[in-house]
Amino acid sequence: MTSPIKAVIFDWAGTMIDFGCMAPVAALIEAFASEGVTITAAEARADMGRAKRDHVAALMAMPRIAGAWTSARGATPSVADGDRLFAALEPLMRAAAARRSELIPGAAALVAGLRSQGVKLGSCTGYTREMMAPILPLAAAQGYAPDAVICAGETPSGRPSPLMAWAALIQLDAWPASACVKVDDAEVGMVEGREAGCWTIGVAASGNGVGLDLPDYLALSQPERHARVVDAAARLSAAGAHATVYTVANLQPALADIAARIAAGERPS
Repeated sequence: MTSPIKAVIFDWAGTMIDFGCMAPVAALIEAFASEGVTITAAEARADMGRAKRDHVAALMAMPRIAGAWTSARGATPSVADGDRLFAALEPLMRAAAARRSELIPGAAALVAGLRSQGVKLGSCTGYTREMMAPILPLAAAQGYAPDAVICAGETPSGRPSPLMAWAALIQLDAWPASACVKVDDAEVGMVEGREAGCWTIGVAASGNGVGLDLPDYLALSQPERHARVVDAAARLSAAGAHATVYTVANLQPALADIAARIAAGERPS
């Protein structure tokens, strides 16, 4: 069986691994704390999905964090400060990512199903290649080894630009982009997919929008869980998602709908 979908490009944390996108939050909080500056989980999540050096810069530009930095360090944060903090973040991210490398439930089965349909699998991430180093073999051992992995810093611009998605499509030799799908849990990933000319699917429950690991997510009451997922899905839709799902375990029906639309000659608007 061959699908009209040429390729699916997945994000990593919050989409295929690390339910709740917990690793980067923990690493960012620890990196800023090493400079005497406290940031909250909500602040760390505000620009999630961007290349981590860009993410650091965005955090430093937040008025509250900039003020806290000035109080702690005696001067407003500079580019050199951002470079130093990013250098400190690298090993923290590697350690946190290795601890949070478990596949989202259902991800391995999804991958096997897509491969059986001849769909190529790509990925891109806000993590650098060094940050991804411990994740790739751990994910492969669980059944997920995409055909292309594009990391932050490997294209001139990161998200929300389409360059990482395009780099993945080039490596995969997958075209046209209108027959490809970008799957991500962050709003910036939806913009990336749209800018690349792909169909976009937002992952709401397992991602940055809800921001809870699997045990804490399951511990919510059903109404609270539903409310949080609906809110996350709404933000993904507002950012350009053609469809939203709870997790990648629920992705196949959305992909089947897109495949039918592609077969009918429809293109992502």
